[in-house]
Amino acid sequence: MNWPSHGSNPQYLYKAMGLKHPDKQIDFSANINPLGPPPSLQENWNSFFQKIMVYPDPFASNLKERIACKEGLSDDSILIGNGGAELISLIGRMMAGKKVLIVEPAFSEYEAACRANQCEIFYHQLVEPAFEFNPGDIFAKLRQADALFLCNPNNPTGVQYSASTILSIIKAGEKHNCFVILDEAFYDFLIDYESLTPYINRFSNLIIIRSMTKMFAIPGIRLGYMLAKPKVIAELSSLQPHWSINAIALLAGEICMQEESFIERTKDFIYNERKRLFHFLKDQEYEISDSSVNFYLLRDPYIENQYELFEFLILKGFVPRHTFNFPGLDGKWLRFAIKGSEENNQLMEVLAEWKRSHH
Repeated sequence: MNWPSHGSNPQYLYKAMGLKHPDKQIDFSANINPLGPPPSLQENWNSFFQKIMVYPDPFASNLKERIACKEGLSDDSILIGNGGAELISLIGRMMAGKKVLIVEPAFSEYEAACRANQCEIFYHQLVEPAFEFNPGDIFAKLRQADALFLCNPNNPTGVQYSASTILSIIKAGEKHNCFVILDEAFYDFLIDYESLTPYINRFSNLIIIRSMTKMFAIPGIRLGYMLAKPKVIAELSSLQPHWSINAIALLAGEICMQEESFIERTKDFIYNERKRLFHFLKDQEYEISDSSVNFYLLRDPYIENQYELFEFLILKGFVPRHTFNFPGLDGKWLRFAIKGSEENNQLMEVLAEWKRSHH
């Protein structure tokens, strides 16, 4: 079957499965902040309109300045992108024809961007169900690699790896002349995030990617940024199309960078909902990944293939993310976003119904 390669846009999933699109559905497949965008975006939205008649700032100076101030970096260590996806594709171009190591399971865009640029790809597979990451297991592989893609916290598992673990990999990568591309798309959902941005100035092989679409619930706008040494930023910037970030995205980003209290409110909400959900799911004898963020993997351990559970949920209008295109998962798990309380309640009801009718 030709499965959709992303979450969201459930109509394509129903089409691939040959099912009628239900009138009502809840999309658990996209990991977006359930609180929605910050209210300040709506309050300022009308003022954005006049900017559509003017070319956007090609240097994104105001937004860069705000990120630089927050992260303690210089402006030339920052590249603004049209979502994390554009930044990943720029790295794919920079690494064209080279050897790339991907820690799996991982966001499928890494491999897609590298394949499009004829990279030689190999993997380091994390073992379910704990998905533990022992850096010692990967050091030998770094000798052969020109770049390593590592997602922390991991997508799709939601598992967080310690700063000391990541740092040991960055140091090993530097020794073997291997870039470490650290995708932190969901870092701002973590309660106990340990920042690695102070190491940007120290390690020329470290590249950090951040998304703004997840926390601020603006996937329709597309916005993200990259942190690295100025020389690396300059090379990646030269590969970026002109005007790839529109004026409205830049203004939205400037507002979002001030939303500290919104981020704290989101983290508290996600923490409490995750705790409540996980307590229920464990009680119902579901197996779940040890997630620290706003999504998690789930499976019914009493069935080998989760397709039957997947179809059961889909037919009832609950849309999880399939894992058929995550190497190493191959459909053996389902990924769920943490939504609003009422939507999570409805999910718990339908998962309890599955258990009653199948066990």
